[in-house]
Amino acid sequence: MITLIVGSTGAGKTTYSRKLAKELPAVVYSIDNWMKSMFGDDMPEEPKPEWFHENHEWYVARIKRCEAQIKDLSKNRAQISQQSILDLGFSTKDHREDFINFFSKENIPVTIHYLDIDKGERKRRVESRNREKGDTYVMEVDDSLFDFMEGIFEPPSDSEGAPVKVLKQSGN
Repeated sequence: MITLIVGSTGAGKTTYSRKLAKELPAVVYSIDNWMKSMFGDDMPEEPKPEWFHENHEWYVARIKRCEAQIKDLSKNRAQISQQSILDLGFSTKDHREDFINFFSKENIPVTIHYLDIDKGERKRRVESRNREKGDTYVMEVDDSLFDFMEGIFEPPSDSEGAPVKVLKQSGN
């Protein structure tokens, strides 16, 4: 079983993924951690949102490489009856459908957990995470990056090929 964790910026995807992993059990693949581990040394020490805007193609190319490896690892785990939780953002329908189609071809069931959290609450969480730089902090998310992500986010639906579990409570 593959679980896609979906929610806009600040929804608590990583925190929720870690909690769910203990309950199932499952392995969590979090794109922020992969990017920081694999390519963090190639970025400024404290990358600001404008760095990501200026280096969009560089960043997206590396995300795609990480995602290809995560797909393969998750497929291999599913083939030996191990579950994976994918905390990869999944902001758009196309992104989710790419993963759903990949796993469907392998006869691996996929489910979506959608953290439907109020925008004001998410904004508050992001501001707190920027200040505190706790264990889920990877980079600063300023208002322009938050607003950009808000503009591209598409809530999931059952028509995407996987059942959707909507969670309105906090992801914590």
